[in-house]
Amino acid sequence: MSTPLATKLTLRPLGPHFGARVEGLDLATAGDEELAAVRAALVERKVLFFSGQTLDEDGQVALGRRLGELTASHPVVGGVDEDHPEIYALDSADNGFADVWHTDVTFMPRPPLGSILRAVTLPPTGGDTSWADSQLAYDSLSAPVRELADQLTAVHDGNREFGYYLAQRRGGRGSVWDGEVVTRLDPVEHPVVRVHPETGRKGLFVNPGFTSHIVGVSEAESRHLLDLFYAHLTKPEHIVRHRWSPGDVAMWDNRSTAHYANRDYGTAHRVMHRITLRGDRPFGPARP
Repeated sequence: MSTPLATKLTLRPLGPHFGARVEGLDLATAGDEELAAVRAALVERKVLFFSGQTLDEDGQVALGRRLGELTASHPVVGGVDEDHPEIYALDSADNGFADVWHTDVTFMPRPPLGSILRAVTLPPTGGDTSWADSQLAYDSLSAPVRELADQLTAVHDGNREFGYYLAQRRGGRGSVWDGEVVTRLDPVEHPVVRVHPETGRKGLFVNPGFTSHIVGVSEAESRHLLDLFYAHLTKPEHIVRHRWSPGDVAMWDNRSTAHYANRDYGTAHRVMHRITLRGDRPFGPARP
């Protein structure tokens, strides 16, 4: 069953509260009112899918600029080309894999607000992407565990994934992020529970890709707590999975989701182009 949002956007929900397909909208020609509805739906449904799109690199960047302020492609990895420094190419021929649950760029003080991903080259089979609803995951924790999580802070560290790339492939000089050139990846602290700045809803804000440990507890306690949160976050009832087709575009709220791209297509080629919208500094329940 399709659900209208505002007057010009029709959604086909993928679950009771999480994920939706947007029907009948051409992102290349959408009007301001339609994109305002998309922006509202993004916060409400957390991940949106658009089929049959005709965006190219220029069109993807133009769309992103209409929805928010674009970041560089990535703090460490350069843009797809000189004309499109905002586009991050996830190319399987250049180790462009995302086969670990993660929330984009949480190893920076201000992670992206959201991401827009466009299918460029797809394998004949495989390569699906899944998203987890971190707010639904938080809500479905037992009350004592929620209360514990509300008090915790975690460290996020990008060195494991990108430290070598920054040193060897970028010569120690990455992209401009939040007005400064990235020359090193200092670990940052974020609350384990993030309060969404637009809705006030709480969500788990830890991920296996970049979270290294929880502050103020033992190594064993940190490991077991993170394992508990990761297992709970990625329960099937918290997940939507997308099978890509040519012309597909996905858009997600990075403040309330984590995602995982299947690496199940062997030697076939897979290329995805991603742009990210500038975000704010995460805050947790302790902040008024």
